Amino acid sequence: MKKSLFVAAIAAISLVACKKTEANTTEGATDSLENKADSLQNNMDSTASVQKDSIDAKVDAKKDSVEVKTDSAKTAVKNK
Repeated sequence: MKKSLFVAAIAAISLVACKKTEANTTEGATDSLENKADSLQNNMDSTASVQKDSIDAKVDAKKDSVEVKTDSAKTAVKNK
């Protein structure tokens, strides 16, 4: 009888130990998914930032072009 209780106790401890590692494994998976989501968000933010910078550069170039054309038109009108 004592051997049966001893074996049952060892089995119960083993089962509890296995359940704890399984819980830790899922926590690690959750952290991994959160990290991937954060990484994806950062990639999207950096891509949007690059696109915004590119658009801003194009707008600035157009503004400069319009200013040059306006100045040359003013000069042409003054010279007539």
